Amino acid sequence: MNEKRIVVIGGSAAGPKAAAKARRLDENAEVILFQKSPDLSMASCGYPYYVGGFFDDRNQLLCTPAGVVRDTKFYLNAKAIDARPSTEVTAIDRKAHTVSFRNLVSGATGTQAYDKLIVATGAMPRMPPVPGIELAGITTLQSMKDADFLRSIRDAGKIKKAVVVGGGLIGMETCEALHLAGIEVTVVEMLPQILTFLDLDLAMLMENHVRAKGANVIVGNGVAEFLGEGGKLTGIKLKNGTELECELAVVAIGVVPNVALAKSAGLEIGTTGGIATDAFMRTSDKDIYAIGDCAEIEHRITGKKLLAPYGDLANLEGRVAGENAALGDSVTFPGTIQTGICKVFEFSAGATGLSLANAIKNGYSNAVSVVNASADKPGFMSGKLLVTRVVADRKTGKILGAQVVGPGKVDKQVAQWALSIQGNMTIEDVVNADLPYAPPFSLAIDHFIATAHLMQNTMKGRLKGISVMEVKRKLDAGEKPFFLDARGPEEYEAMRLGIGETLIPLGAVRKRLGELPQDKNAEIICYCKISLRGYEAALAIEAHGWKNVRVMEGGIMAWPYPREK
Repeated sequence: MNEKRIVVIGGSAAGPKAAAKARRLDENAEVILFQKSPDLSMASCGYPYYVGGFFDDRNQLLCTPAGVVRDTKFYLNAKAIDARPSTEVTAIDRKAHTVSFRNLVSGATGTQAYDKLIVATGAMPRMPPVPGIELAGITTLQSMKDADFLRSIRDAGKIKKAVVVGGGLIGMETCEALHLAGIEVTVVEMLPQILTFLDLDLAMLMENHVRAKGANVIVGNGVAEFLGEGGKLTGIKLKNGTELECELAVVAIGVVPNVALAKSAGLEIGTTGGIATDAFMRTSDKDIYAIGDCAEIEHRITGKKLLAPYGDLANLEGRVAGENAALGDSVTFPGTIQTGICKVFEFSAGATGLSLANAIKNGYSNAVSVVNASADKPGFMSGKLLVTRVVADRKTGKILGAQVVGPGKVDKQVAQWALSIQGNMTIEDVVNADLPYAPPFSLAIDHFIATAHLMQNTMKGRLKGISVMEVKRKLDAGEKPFFLDARGPEEYEAMRLGIGETLIPLGAVRKRLGELPQDKNAEIICYCKISLRGYEAALAIEAHGWKNVRVMEGGIMAWPYPREK
C-alpha cells in the first residue's frame, strides 16, 4: 500500500487542526507537522489572560480540553502524527514535492517529501518604523515567548508605567492585563478611535469604560519615537510632541501574513498580501493548501478577498484543508463575515457582518441602521446594559451586520446576529424568532428580537431615528432642535445630558402639548434613558400634527459624550 505523505508547516492553530483532521480520515497516511517554535498548538488568544493572571498554569495554553499537554509525545501516541517542534522549514521545492528544514536546536538539516502540503505559517507582528524600536522593554504579544516575558514582568511587580501602542483587540486586552498587574497603562491609538471594527459612537462607549477603570487612552496620535537610556526604554514621544514616561511598551498595531516561504516557492500572493486560496483552501499549486493567518479568504457578503487573522477561522480552515489533503478536494470553506469579540474590563465589544458605511460602500445603497439600548435580562435578575446597532437593507430586509457593546451578554447577541446573516435571514424572519426564555437568561422579548422590532418599525416608517452622533453634530453646528426628555423628574435630577432639553414625562406629554414649538414643522427630538418612552412620546406628538419628530436612538445610555450629570 502506498501511504500518502501529508506535510504541514506551522504548529499553532490551523496547522495542528489540519494534521489532526487528516489523520482521522486516513489512518494510513504519514502526517508530519513542522513547527518553528518549541511549543505546539498554543492557545494564542489566551495570552492576554495568562499575562493578566486569570490563570497561572502556563501549560493551560497548551492543553487539550481534558488537560493533556499537546507535546510531541501526545501527537505521536494519541494522533500518530510526527510533530517536529523547533524545526524551521526553509524552502519548498514544488517540482520535487519536497520541503527543506533545519532543526533550530541541533542545527541538523534535511528534506522531507510530500504528496500534499499544507502551509500554515501564520502572521508576523507589524512594527512601527520609528527610531528606538530596538530598545529593551519593547515587545509584542504574538508568541509564547512574548507571553512569558510579560507574565514575568507581572509576577516581578517592578514595572510601574507601560504604554500599549494600538487600540485594537490585542491592544485593549493587553491594556486590561497590565492594569490588573498594578501597572499604570496608557493606550496610544493613531486613529480617531479604539476598536475600529466598531462605529465611533460605540467605540467611545468602550473608551469611556476603559477610562473609568483607571487606564488612560489617547486617540488620534501616533508614536514618533521610542526614548531610552543605556539601551533601555524610558519613554515614548508622540507625534504631537507629548512625551510619556514608561518602562514597558507593547506594540499591538496588527499583523502581516507570513508569506516569505510561499512567495519564494512561487505560490500566488493575493492582493491583500496573503497567500491566494480558493474555496478548497488550495493555493495556485493543486497539491498545496494555505490556511490561517497567512492566507486570504473571501468575505461572504461582499465576495471580496480579505485577511481575517482569527483563531476560530484558522481552525475551521484547517479542518477543511486536512480533509481535502486526505480524501481529495471535496469540502469547501465559505469564507467569513468577520465576526469578532473582545472583553475589556467589565465591558465586551463584538461585531459581525458590515457596518452601515461598509454596506453602502459595497452596493447596499438602501442600507439603514438602528440602535437599541436595553438590558440583557430583567432588573430583578441583575440585568446588564447592551447597546446594539443592527444594519439591514431597507428594500429587502436582509440583515447585513451588527455591533454590540456593554456589560451584558454581548457574545449571545453577536452569535445570534452572525447566524442570521449566514442564514441570509431578513428582519421579518427574526422579529418573531422562537428563542429560549426565562428571567435568568433574557427578557421576555430578548434584546436581539427587540432590536429587530426597532428595525422593523424603522423600515415601516413608524420609528424615525436619529443617532447620537448626528445629534452631537447638530449641537456643534449651533442648531437648536427642541429636545424632549420623556423621563420622570427623579431620573432627570439624578442624570441628564444638559443639552437644552425640556423635561416632559411621558405620562404628561398629551396634556402639555402647548409647551412644544407651535410650528408643526419644527424639529423635535425625543429621548429617555433608552428611548422607549422617547419613541412613545414621539408617536403621541406626531398624532397631534407635528411632522418633524425623531427619536434619539439608544437614549442616554447610548450617549458617549460628556453630560451635565
